[in-house]
Amino acid sequence: MPIEQLGIAVLWIFLYGYLIVASIDFGAGFYAYYGKVIGIDTVISPIISRYLSPVWEVTNVFLVFFFVGIVGFFPETAFYYGTALLIPGSIALVLLAIRGSFYAFANYGAKKNNIYLLAYGATGLFIPAALSTVFTISEGGFLSVHGNSVVFLPAELFFSTYSWAVVLLAISSVLFISSTFLTYYAARAEDNRALEWLRSISLWAGVPTIISSLFVFIALRNHNREHFQKTLDVWWMFGLSLVSFTIAIWLIGRRKNYGSAYIAVMLQFLFAFFGYGISHLPYLLYPYLTLSSSVTNLVMGRALVISFVAGLLLLIPALVLLLRLFLFNTKYVKGETR
Repeated sequence: MPIEQLGIAVLWIFLYGYLIVASIDFGAGFYAYYGKVIGIDTVISPIISRYLSPVWEVTNVFLVFFFVGIVGFFPETAFYYGTALLIPGSIALVLLAIRGSFYAFANYGAKKNNIYLLAYGATGLFIPAALSTVFTISEGGFLSVHGNSVVFLPAELFFSTYSWAVVLLAISSVLFISSTFLTYYAARAEDNRALEWLRSISLWAGVPTIISSLFVFIALRNHNREHFQKTLDVWWMFGLSLVSFTIAIWLIGRRKNYGSAYIAVMLQFLFAFFGYGISHLPYLLYPYLTLSSSVTNLVMGRALVISFVAGLLLLIPALVLLLRLFLFNTKYVKGETR
C-alpha cells in the first residue's frame, strides 16, 4: 500500500475513535442539562456523572493525534486549511476550553450553578457543529486560491445548504451515539428508571440522524457532483450502515441486548464514516489537494506511520484499562463504594 494511503487510513481510524468517544462525552453533557430542564436530573444525572468523571479529560487525545498527523503526513494541508479553519477552528478551541472549565465548575465547585451546567451542555452541541465545517470545506467552493494566496469565503460557507446539512448531521449524530451508549450504561447499572428515560431518548434521537443523513446526500449531489457519484460506487457501505441502524433501533425497541445495540450503532457510523472517506479520495480538498500531491517524503511518512501505529497500540490498551477499572467496574457502574 502506498505511504499516503496508509497514512490517511491510520488518521481516519484516529478520527473515527474521536467521533465515537467525543460524541458520548458531548451528548452526555447536553443530556445532563436537558434532564435538569425537564426535571429528571435526579434520575439520569447519576448515570451521566459516573460516565463523565473518569473520561472527560481524555477524549481529545484522538483529536490531537489526528491534527498532528494530518500536518505531518500532508504538510500542504496547513497552507490551505490553516486559513479556512482560522474562524471555525478558533471557535472550536475556545468552546473546548470553556467546556473543560465549566465542567470543573459545575461538578467540583463549592456551589452548584445551573449556568455552568448550561454552558457545558450547550458547548456539547456547538463544538461538533464547529468541527464539522472541516468536512464541508473539504468539498470545495469555500476558498479562493490565487498563487500563494488563500482567501476563506465565510459567506459562502454560512449560506451553503450543504454546510447546514452537515451541521445538523453532526449534532444529531452526537445525540444519538451518546443516548444509545448511556442506555447501555444504565442497563449495566441496573438502573431501570434511568434506562427507560434514556431508551426513549435513544429511539427519538435516531429519527433526526437518518433524516439529516438523507439531507446531506441531497445537498452533496447539488454541491459536489463528482463526490456524490463516488458515493454511489460504495453504496453497499452506506447500505450496511442503514442495516446496522435498523438492528440497533430494533434491539432498543425490544428492550434487550443494549450492548449489542450500541455495537450496531458503532458499526453504523463505521460504515458511513469510512464510506464517506473512501468516496472522498484521492482528494483532501476539492480541487486543490490530493493525497499524492501533498504527501510528505517517504522516510518521514514511514516514521510517522510507525509512530502513529505505536501510539494507537498504546492508546487502545490504556482505554481498555480505563473501561475495566472505572466505567464497567461492577461496583462503580452501580454507584457503590468499594
